[in-house]
Amino acid sequence: MRRRTFLAATTGALAATSGCLGGATDGSYVPPPRVADPPAGVYRPPASTGLALVGTADAGPFRLGVLYSYPTRFWEVVGEQTYLRDVTDEDSVHLMALAWDPETGVVFPEVGLTVEVTHAETGADHDAGDLVAEEAVYAMLSQGLGFHYGDNVALPGDGRYDVTVAVGGLQLRRTGAFADRFGDPASHTFEFEYSRAERDALATRRNEDAGTSGAVDPLEEPPVPTARTPTADSAWTRLGRTRADDAVVLAYLLDGEAADRFDAERYLALTTSTPYNRLVLPAMGLRVRVSDGASVAFEGLLTRTVDPSLGYHYGTAVPALPDGGDLLVEVLSPPQVARHEGYETAFLATDPVRISL
Repeated sequence: MRRRTFLAATTGALAATSGCLGGATDGSYVPPPRVADPPAGVYRPPASTGLALVGTADAGPFRLGVLYSYPTRFWEVVGEQTYLRDVTDEDSVHLMALAWDPETGVVFPEVGLTVEVTHAETGADHDAGDLVAEEAVYAMLSQGLGFHYGDNVALPGDGRYDVTVAVGGLQLRRTGAFADRFGDPASHTFEFEYSRAERDALATRRNEDAGTSGAVDPLEEPPVPTARTPTADSAWTRLGRTRADDAVVLAYLLDGEAADRFDAERYLALTTSTPYNRLVLPAMGLRVRVSDGASVAFEGLLTRTVDPSLGYHYGTAVPALPDGGDLLVEVLSPPQVARHEGYETAFLATDPVRISL
């Protein structure tokens, strides 16, 4: 499927304008200045930009999507440290891809996604099929799109390119209707006709309140699903809610038939998300301890899991939980995903947090 759809990345009181947010005398793209001394937590970034959809297509049981926008700075996360990956003069686009279940819309982190860009036709200085870029793109999070895979890519110029997106298959625990699916590799090649003029026509918006606590709105009508934590189901017992360095942590207990697909009598599930818009925070290391004040009723690691109803979450089978006890959540590692501006100072602390049962 080949589609070209242009979308405003955010909504708000400020009117969107067309054209670059920055520029240089040689015509290369320059992103807007960073927020000086950003707060320690989620904040509104200096600008919002539009996205262009290259296309969506099925590959095995997955549905894949490819989009692009202006090149953007982002921060790689290793452990609790962040490393700036800035825009270079050669960068043409920020290329984005993601994989999801077409039936439920659940977006899959941790699929080991790679992107290969080749020339689609022969030109003066290249042949069709010549390699332009090959990337094991970063898993990352932005306020406009939420979780996705992405990286800045340098394209030699206007023209037709082939973009092959490959997923290695989910290595996470899969439950319910996902149990026997999504484990094998799959790929699809998209046709991408790039034009510098079309990129420069993407809608942009300066955020006058950049640097203040808060977040810009995600896409109102995204061409691809947004990875959000689920709303509560009547079969789940909500145990409580807390914050871990701006990450919202919700704890649920499932029992009886609701716990059967997890091979458990009682199943403890934790979801973690941004404090605005419920965007999923994946790839964390979590351990829990349940106590009644006098003794420990349960202690163990949580398993990263994807489920048709709970989506991406952290869970484990548990014994009966004491009334009035405490659920201590230990953050062994913060979300190991890169971040666009507005998220690079948040979700990094590993102090334990507590939920009263």
